Amino acid sequence: MQTVALGVYLTETTHDALWLGLLTVCAWTPALIGAPLGGVIADRVVRQRWIQANNLVMALTASALATAALTHHLSPQLACYLAIIEGLCGSASWAAWQSLLPDLVDRDEVFAAVSLSSAQFNLGRIIGPLLAGVTLAFTSPGVCFAINAASFVFVVVMFSFVRCAPRPKITTSIRIWFETKHGAKRAWSVKGCRYPIIGIGTVALIASPFIALVPAMAIQTLHSGRTGVAWLVAAQGVGAVIGALTLPAVARRTSRIAVLRGSLATMALALALYGFSETLAFAVASLVLLGGAYVGTLTGLNTAVQLHAPASERSRILSLYTLSLSIFYPLGALVQAAFARSWGVRPVTVSDAILLALVLGIVTLWRPEFWREIAATPNEPVVLLAD
Repeated sequence: MQTVALGVYLTETTHDALWLGLLTVCAWTPALIGAPLGGVIADRVVRQRWIQANNLVMALTASALATAALTHHLSPQLACYLAIIEGLCGSASWAAWQSLLPDLVDRDEVFAAVSLSSAQFNLGRIIGPLLAGVTLAFTSPGVCFAINAASFVFVVVMFSFVRCAPRPKITTSIRIWFETKHGAKRAWSVKGCRYPIIGIGTVALIASPFIALVPAMAIQTLHSGRTGVAWLVAAQGVGAVIGALTLPAVARRTSRIAVLRGSLATMALALALYGFSETLAFAVASLVLLGGAYVGTLTGLNTAVQLHAPASERSRILSLYTLSLSIFYPLGALVQAAFARSWGVRPVTVSDAILLALVLGIVTLWRPEFWREIAATPNEPVVLLAD
């Protein structure tokens, strides 16, 4: 709801797609600090409590955004400042969210668990935009921000009920730089971790920015207004949920790597179809396909890291995965927003599809070991997945 409402607010008040890129930068670049810091802390403390603490801060941030909007004091600059705080807390807790999964399920269920996690996350892309569309039709963006603040409080309450086996307590003093550097060395030395981290950065730079430019596509290109923004965001969520619920079964019948390669190829095709869309209906259909392919790509890459990361450094290595996404997504969004300002969203989106297809072809022809290492099964699953 907040994503849709804030995108509508910026597009309607500034009429400049560049603000969408700037907001994305402000929301994601704090991960440069938050992700590695959160990874180190999540390897030391009870992960559920760390998640609760960060969500409490994000509840306060969303409340400030709602107050500013409802009192007519919200500006694009203030929205960006608050996005920095929320982005810092979100990135600091994300490694704890992800590294908690292998502690809750068996090894052969990790792919399904990651997919289910993606499904519940992307359900928000269906329900949220629909609620945002109804709310914006009768009220204002400030009400959407207030509901978002309440949702963070709900997360704090729910994580009071999450239980997992206790981990060995670390009694040594915390050394953030040393422990982060050690985790980075381990991630680089294990190709099953290194290649997915490189892969998610590449996808984030080329393909992911379509998410940030959805409001501009709906309002400026398709001329479908606020309702169009809600429909497009919801369409991506529908596709993501369908993909998250069906792809684990496909992976069991084929393989994780087959799903990943198919998802990447489908994503390039769907991006092209979305870029060529002349009507809202065609764009919605394209985003359903794109949403499924996108979640299949992220699930495949994330699962590879989950399976290959040594347990003692799992949170730190997953924080680097998040950091790769957090660096290259806002960078790509800002660059593509600048190009969209001059060329339009449609040519930029089609160019992304072509570039993604070229990268996929080059990797397949000249670096086949990329797929082999991601597809490999770790030799010591107990050591890798149990604390």
